[in-house]
Amino acid sequence: MSKLKKILVRARRQVFSELIGNNPSIFHGEGYDFIELREYMPGDDIRRIDWNITAKMQRPYIKVFKEERELNVVIATMLNGSVHFGSKKFKQEVIAEITAMLSFSAIKNGDLFSSFIYADKLYKQNKPSNKIHAVQSLTQEILEFDALSKVADYKGLTQSLMTRLKRKSLIIVIADFFDLPDFKILARKHEVIAIIVRDRVEERPPAFGFSSLKDPESRAELEGDFNRSTTKAYEARVLEHDRKLYEKLRKDQVRFAKVYTDEQAIVKLKRMFEGNV
Repeated sequence: MSKLKKILVRARRQVFSELIGNNPSIFHGEGYDFIELREYMPGDDIRRIDWNITAKMQRPYIKVFKEERELNVVIATMLNGSVHFGSKKFKQEVIAEITAMLSFSAIKNGDLFSSFIYADKLYKQNKPSNKIHAVQSLTQEILEFDALSKVADYKGLTQSLMTRLKRKSLIIVIADFFDLPDFKILARKHEVIAIIVRDRVEERPPAFGFSSLKDPESRAELEGDFNRSTTKAYEARVLEHDRKLYEKLRKDQVRFAKVYTDEQAIVKLKRMFEGNV
């Protein structure tokens, strides 16, 4: 079975399985078209209970959403050179898997999904669709994209999304985020979610001695003795970068989750959309 087919089969099974449960989508009821509060009735989704109002009224109340709305889901992938890395699985492959899961979930909910493939410029924009074959095409495009030597341009991605998206959308940006994005203006018009895809080795590399490394973006070579002292200093820089990244995303009111290449992505996604991350 090809890598593409494996990803599609696994993603479709996970999205339509009991892991998601009876919810129409992992996107369901998250910040869209809130109508009113009403008393809880047997059979209602307990995750919609407004606990603050429930405590005040001394009986359970739930948030009611306009369920017949069609959500415009936009999946934007940043495929710069650094996604061409992975100790067990390449980040680029994980990005393809997450994209497939999100696309299938949109279809399951009867929503349209569109996509952007970006790096140093916009390489592909796919029109809104709710067809299964569109998931296959997009997943294949991401898997086959040549990310090497391409630099991430988050400013360009943001400007492209602002210019091209006229309707309020749920924008999900999938990247490794080793550069700090600025989604402040974008998040004023749309709901923006960031999914950070990382490999554990790039955050905590082992001491592997004297080696020659090549930057997947610039193709520059770096030689040196990568001992424990060197790798500890590198770990500290990554931690500081991520501290600034999380702070910036929270300030811009962007929800986010980090998925490692050795994790079950669907679990992290479900937790995030349920507000547990």
